[in-house]
Amino acid sequence: MQAGKPILYSYFRSSCSWRVRIALALKGIDYETVPINLIKDGGQQLAIIEYLEETRPTPRLLPQDPKKRASVRMISDLIAGGIQPLQNLSVLKQVEEKFQLTWAQNAIISGFNALEQILQSTAGTYCVGDEVTMADLCLVPQVANAERFKVDCTPYPTISSINKRLLVLEAFQVTHPCRQPDTPTELRA
Repeated sequence: MQAGKPILYSYFRSSCSWRVRIALALKGIDYETVPINLIKDGGQQLAIIEYLEETRPTPRLLPQDPKKRASVRMISDLIAGGIQPLQNLSVLKQVEEKFQLTWAQNAIISGFNALEQILQSTAGTYCVGDEVTMADLCLVPQVANAERFKVDCTPYPTISSINKRLLVLEAFQVTHPCRQPDTPTELRA
């Protein structure tokens, strides 16, 4: 391990870890991954992204304009605090097994209904305007979760088109769960 090199304790499929991996990749920060097996909710990791933004401000993940910055935080909080936690393993274990898929789908659909409306007024190329922001780091892992839980995303054209544009960016490709050191062989790209 290199002195001073950050360590990210990561689980390949964790939305929280993926958001942080994208931030690290966008900011060009070399880090060491220490895979962990998440049995329970890994916790909200937006604070790590905020820390990276404060200590390594380029490229920016929060717009300079205060209104746009507030929109980014609103979207990020909706996804990371309102949608994603409801499909974590620790939450799903509280639901009878035969209802878990429906529970997760309903949580995502409810959140995506609100998110689609918000993005229709904030989106440019990405979630808020034409620069990649913290909101985009939250969006892509959540859309992947929606796909994993078999949610039909056709009713969400704004979400889908932003996601498609983000997935072609290198930072989103190299941090994808199918390319992590702890990804099971059958799920690797």
